[in-house]
Amino acid sequence: MTDFGLSKEHSELRETVRRFAVDRVAPVIADFYDRHEFPYQLVKQMGAMGLFGLPFPSELGGMDGDYLALCVALEELARVDSSVAITLEAAISLGAMPIFRFGTDEQRKRWLPSLIAGENLAAFGLTEATSGSDAGRIRTTARMDESAGEWVINGGKVFITNSGTSITSLVTVTALTGPDEISAIIVPSGTPGFTVAPGYSKVGWCASDTHELTFDNCRVPAENLLGERGRGFAQFLSILDEGRIAIAALATGLAQGCVDESVRYAQQREAFGAPIGSYQSIQFMIADMESRAHTARLAWRDAAARLVAGEEFKRQAAIAKLHASTVAVDNARDATQIHGGYGFMNEYPVARMWRDSKILEIGEGTSEIQRLIIARDLGMK
Repeated sequence: MTDFGLSKEHSELRETVRRFAVDRVAPVIADFYDRHEFPYQLVKQMGAMGLFGLPFPSELGGMDGDYLALCVALEELARVDSSVAITLEAAISLGAMPIFRFGTDEQRKRWLPSLIAGENLAAFGLTEATSGSDAGRIRTTARMDESAGEWVINGGKVFITNSGTSITSLVTVTALTGPDEISAIIVPSGTPGFTVAPGYSKVGWCASDTHELTFDNCRVPAENLLGERGRGFAQFLSILDEGRIAIAALATGLAQGCVDESVRYAQQREAFGAPIGSYQSIQFMIADMESRAHTARLAWRDAAARLVAGEEFKRQAAIAKLHASTVAVDNARDATQIHGGYGFMNEYPVARMWRDSKILEIGEGTSEIQRLIIARDLGMK
């Protein structure tokens, strides 16, 4: 059977991750989710599988894969749980990828091996309390102390994934390094003046790690500048373009997981003397859910294929992210409806999927921002 857009290697990866998600993640994740606890053991297992190294070259310890491989893995993980999937997505596309794309040879050698092995995690510090969609309006500053050869960072970041685990090794932050000049700077965990607040109480993604960060005269060496001074904002926008494909794949996985659970439930649950799946109203609802998930998959695979081929993909990434996130929310709503009262109980996976779906229309660029990107790319300035 042809798996559209996937090579034999991609298809084999898909099956491997699917088995891991079903056999290892599914039996335990609900307990982590209920306790708002980070699943360190699952992260360790993903590291041993090489998942954190999927899109990186072997000379750095990676798997010599590509961004399509990463997205395939994310979709299969999210079919079972989004907290585990977003941990992998943020660790790679937001944590390690900026260093891989823009770091010096020394920065790559220092930080990437442990990140690619999954032994450590890195975070991406862009969002601030007063600058979400308007990401260029940051207030965090970094002043160069020439006498000490150090950046002095002051400010704060919010909603930062993977920033406070015991294995987090660094956060890359954007900061004003001059008038209208935004740069990216690597801040190692444990640096004096760098404080990680307690984790948020969240509606969803309850087994992922999310914190507010503050920087109070936090000093790091001048060589921790990531990329070119003054190019930090442009660098991070390009990282977000790639990340939107990954989030679209994750959203597709959640949407497909809703189909999986709904088919299973509809075949078992009886009402009025027959399985509810025998009623046309339920059949049509599930058919619509499957159609949505299928088209979302085509959208993210198209964007990923363009990225891998070195073609322009900005608009396609925005389309994929916009469509897949909407599909995830719609499928989660319908899956909950199909489950009836049980869909409102946390013991059923669809309740977790319902709670996890909404953030997909917000994180890594809201749906409104995606529409703006698409319109502008069509020439509507």
